[in-house]
Amino acid sequence: MAVSSASAARTGAVPKPKLSLGQIFTMSFGFLGIQFGFALQNGNTSRILRSFGADVDQLPMFWIVAPLVGMIVQPLIGHYSDRTWNRLGRRKPYFLAGAVLSTLALVFLPNSGATASVIPALWIGAGMVMIMDASFNVAMEPFRALVADNLPDSQSTVGFSIQTFLIGLGAVVGSALPDILGKNGFSMTAGTDGVADNIKYAFYIGAVVFIGAILVTVFFSKEYPPAEYESFHGKPAEEDKTKAGLSEILKDFAKMPKTMRQLGLVQFFTWFALFSMWVFTTDAVATHVYGLSINDSKSIAYNEAGNKVGTAFGVYNFVAMFYALCLPFMAKLIGRKATHAFSLIAGGLGLISIYFIKDPEMLKYSMVGIGLAWASILAMPYVILSGAIPAGKLGIYMGIFNFFITLPQIINGLFGGAIVKHIYGGQPIYAVVLAGFFMICAAICCLFVYDAGDARKKIKA
Repeated sequence: MAVSSASAARTGAVPKPKLSLGQIFTMSFGFLGIQFGFALQNGNTSRILRSFGADVDQLPMFWIVAPLVGMIVQPLIGHYSDRTWNRLGRRKPYFLAGAVLSTLALVFLPNSGATASVIPALWIGAGMVMIMDASFNVAMEPFRALVADNLPDSQSTVGFSIQTFLIGLGAVVGSALPDILGKNGFSMTAGTDGVADNIKYAFYIGAVVFIGAILVTVFFSKEYPPAEYESFHGKPAEEDKTKAGLSEILKDFAKMPKTMRQLGLVQFFTWFALFSMWVFTTDAVATHVYGLSINDSKSIAYNEAGNKVGTAFGVYNFVAMFYALCLPFMAKLIGRKATHAFSLIAGGLGLISIYFIKDPEMLKYSMVGIGLAWASILAMPYVILSGAIPAGKLGIYMGIFNFFITLPQIINGLFGGAIVKHIYGGQPIYAVVLAGFFMICAAICCLFVYDAGDARKKIKA
């Protein structure tokens, strides 16, 4: 989210130089590793926790740890990365530290069962999910700020589209990896510690990919030193240096731009839906499509359903990877809001269509619409927000914007399991259908967001 030309004029900043596609690619390459890790987490955490003894209606409460941690970590990381400069740079120290911690968490999560004789594996697994998500957030938040730091407004859509392409590439492989390993000799039967070998080794590979991709960005991308940074972004407003970081975060939250507040409602419906999809799709497919009992979580058939869901998630990420490259052209043709709204509607219809599937092979067709939505979710809200963020506040506002991602997940985590158990009669497929309708609600809300970029285009026209 680069500062707009209008904002630059107000602050006296000079335009940032354009970057080559290679520079943009290298700068964003760490996202491939981050999303590889997220794909393994999203596709396998529920079944790992189920293998450790969690009931399906308890899953949201274990997943709720992730957005809670993100709500705390991302604003803090954004706030302090705005004020950091050392030999590694401004943002790099944070996502390098996050990468090391994430790598360790990816290795330890599938081995949580080894502690069962001392501490219940379920609680160790839940703790590893918390540590993993905190580490992912430490690594991820500064990346979006890094792109905003370095890209001029004219390249913001291209930059976030390339970022989304790399996210999709990492997610495709990460989602499909357990199934690939299972078809190539790795056991899909849960061992004495509750986790099958194909899941364990997928996480080990993910740990290597995660740290490797981050290191590419660390070693081969640049950050502007403070004086040069100010020449591009303008000098930030003077702050009371005696105030604590939390006080400044609350002050910035109260002053968030109008566009951010409007996008908040879009994000609420969107991420409520995504949380339901990630938490409940494996059990929804196992019960509604495969016809299994809700208590068959340790059977080979349940693992096959989980592998099928993981592969299907790879399909939506594959679609997102290439659709992301189309977003700049669609945005020019119909506008950024309309592009995002169209994509969200496609995602909503894709989620609803899972209810009508009886053949597991058909699941990949539902994922096409979800892939369109996912590509847009990862790019367009941030592009729309470009130009609305004050100079020197890129990191903190990226973190604050994360509130609108974590809050709906927390609400879903608190009430989603009870709704499935008491209202849906233990049938998680209805949580997936509701997610589809929420995605469509997000699309409608998007049409009412003020987009300064689109407004400037209309004035020029």
